[in-house]
Amino acid sequence: MKITKLTLWDVPLTAHETYYMADGKTCDDTPSVILCIETDTGLQGWGEYCAIPGYLPAYWRGTAPAVEEMAPVLLGADPIGPAAVMDRLNAYLQGHPYAKSLIDMALWDLTGKAANLPLYTLLGGRMVADMPVYHSITCVAPEEMARMARDAQDQGITQFQVKLGADADWQADVERLKAVRAEVGAGPLFYGDWNCGASALEATRVGRAVRDLDVMLEQPCATIEECAHVRRATGLPMKLDETAHDIPTLLDGHAKGCMDAVALKLSKFGGISVIRAAREMCLIQGTQMCIEDCWGSDITTAASLHLAASTPARGLMNTCDLNHYVAPRIAPDAPVRQDGRIAVPEGPGLGITVDDAVLGAPAHIFD
Repeated sequence: MKITKLTLWDVPLTAHETYYMADGKTCDDTPSVILCIETDTGLQGWGEYCAIPGYLPAYWRGTAPAVEEMAPVLLGADPIGPAAVMDRLNAYLQGHPYAKSLIDMALWDLTGKAANLPLYTLLGGRMVADMPVYHSITCVAPEEMARMARDAQDQGITQFQVKLGADADWQADVERLKAVRAEVGAGPLFYGDWNCGASALEATRVGRAVRDLDVMLEQPCATIEECAHVRRATGLPMKLDETAHDIPTLLDGHAKGCMDAVALKLSKFGGISVIRAAREMCLIQGTQMCIEDCWGSDITTAASLHLAASTPARGLMNTCDLNHYVAPRIAPDAPVRQDGRIAVPEGPGLGITVDDAVLGAPAHIFD
């Protein structure tokens, strides 16, 4: 089997509601880059990368030039064995994990289809029947956030991420956390996320004010050192996200004692091939994992679900159904949440069917 063609589409995704985050970050209308890798056998593999402004050292318009740069290595290559192909790409072009992520995803889709096996089988086998999803709540007024949490809980959600810091008012963040916890009651997993937008002082003041709420803090500060300081000062468990993006940062977060949980995101690490090793390290460390991606629709959601489904339950905190938050649906047969959980697609490869009509005209073709 040989790769014969690479096609890219730019598909605008619209969030069902604007997500307000710390430090002025917002997420509403965001382009997603869709990749199709075609082969001389007629099999196709699909990948997706969607950039949230200010989240990664990347931007969506950089994806196509990076793919074009890597096209000479890909065209004519055998796509079976994604890790080997990605190793050659890494030798050819250093960095750019976001652009490599959708290539790696498409290669795994092709490998699964060629083997006529679901991707989760190739990643170690199905470890769980289905996975819990968390519900992310935009940073707005406390009472409105509590209403959103209640609506999600009524649909079976038991894990909640509360965005913080949009107005740079630490006392308002305390009220947000108190309002949501009061609404969902004791028991549900509950964490406040600053997306790197707080100072150590602000996060510590919030943490100390809500220590009685059974809350976890997520990525308050921009460095692992600052997060570790907040972890020690508050005594609250912590989830790392933005600062955990490769094996060295996972080792650092664990060594500094501030990585009770971590977000393993496909485009942050550079794809499934890399994240498999990160997953095994977290299992050894005893770190709870949220397996997902930064943003996107059905394709990257499906890839995340396969990785999550092949993860032992002891290490899987949750996953994220990104396709729940955006429109349009790119693969209408992709799974959706039910009663706060989501199952993995069962077909070969990613197990989903991309609707070409939704994609529109290609933005770039390399052959």
